[in-house]
Formats: sequence, structure tokens, C-alpha cells
Amino acid sequence: MASLVIAVDGTAASGKGTLAKKLAEHYNFAHLDSGKLYRAVALQVLEGGGDPAREEDAVKGVADLRRNAGSFDNPAFIRNARLLSPEVSDAASKVSAFPGVREGLLQFQRDFAANPGFGRKGAVIDGRDIGTVVCPEAAVKLFVDADPEERARRRWLELKGKWLDAPSLPKMPDQATILAEILERDARDRGRAVAPLKPADDAVLLDTSDLDIAAAFKATLDIVEATLKRRPRG
Repeated sequence: MASLVIAVDGTAASGKGTLAKKLAEHYNFAHLDSGKLYRAVALQVLEGGGDPAREEDAVKGVADLRRNAGSFDNPAFIRNARLLSPEVSDAASKVSAFPGVREGLLQFQRDFAANPGFGRKGAVIDGRDIGTVVCPEAAVKLFVDADPEERARRRWLELKGKWLDAPSLPKMPDQATILAEILERDARDRGRAVAPLKPADDAVLLDTSDLDIAAAFKATLDIVEATLKRRPRG
């Protein structure tokens, strides 16, 4: 039986990652945050002294990550606090624009979707091109967004918690700086030639600007359940 895939795309700090995790827990599906794959590549480039704006360095970062991490879901990389730093976030947006990087990570994501493992019957994958490129045949596709100011506030709160747990990190940015970075990243992600950030034609749009996590998850679950009920059986 083929794995059932739920694709959750959207803008940075819109809540897509949190909603994807909660969906995975609700359905006992596997979860993959594809954004952390690109962040892990970006971190590898930075720590290796490379330039994330150079395709050669970015593609090398994929190979280095494979060699050093063994697998892309290695906790030493995926749970690294530096992955959420503004520097890595900006670098991730740059490396993700290169076809060689996206190709290097594409098959891993598709393999994960097809074979979630541990007897799970499905996978929830969040990112920016899951419904359009990685898993265009996903059973459910959502596109999550929110006002930039609200997303900046959420990212600031998220970073605040990370900084408290890792005081050795550089000085924490203020909300104005985070907002500027979010707007710049939105423009870069939407304007890139390869797999630009956009909703799939059959994705359901969810604006979480005025929703707390409980309300957002209820709305998300309602969308998933309604979509699955309309899905042909057999």
C-alpha cells in the first residue's frame, strides 16, 4: 500500500512546521521538516568556510553533509541550535536556489515520503515546494501563510527560547531585523527560477495571522479530513 502524504508548504514562521508536527502526531505519520535539510546544508557551507551564494560551494555542502552526518536526519545536525540563527536562515535561502542543491536533496525527500518507516502508513512533509515539486501527487496539500509582522513576532519568540538554551550564540536580533530578513527571504524564495515558493494549484490556503496554535491546528485538521473524505478510494 502506497504511503499517504500530506504536503504542508508556506512562508517562513507562518506556523507550517508546528502544524505539520501536530498532524504527524495526530495520524501517527512520519514527519520531515525539509527546511532543516537546506539549513543543514547552509550550516555545512558556512562551517567549511564556503560562500552560500556560490553554487559550487553549495553543492559541495550537500556532499559534505552526506559524508559528515551519515544521513540527513542525524540529530547532531537537525537539532543544532545554530540552524535557526539569522545567518543560517539567510544562507539556506541562498543555497536552496541552486538546482544542484535541490536535486541533491530531492530524492531523499521522495524516498522519505514513499517509505516513512516504523510501520507508519504516511508522512507529513513541510517546506516550500513539497506540493509543487517534491510530492506533486500528495493526497493533501496545504499552503500556510500569515502577515509578515506576525511571522516576525513568532520567529522572535522562537529564537528567544533557543537563545536562552544556548547563551553562546551571537547576539539575538530584534523584531525589526527579523522582519527585514523575512521580507527579503520571501522575495528571494518567490522569485527564484527553480521551484519558487508558490501554492500548488490544488492546495488549500490557510492564513494563520489571527489564529493561535489550537485554532490553527483545528482549521488544519478540518482541511485534511475534508480532503481525505473527497479522495477516491481503492
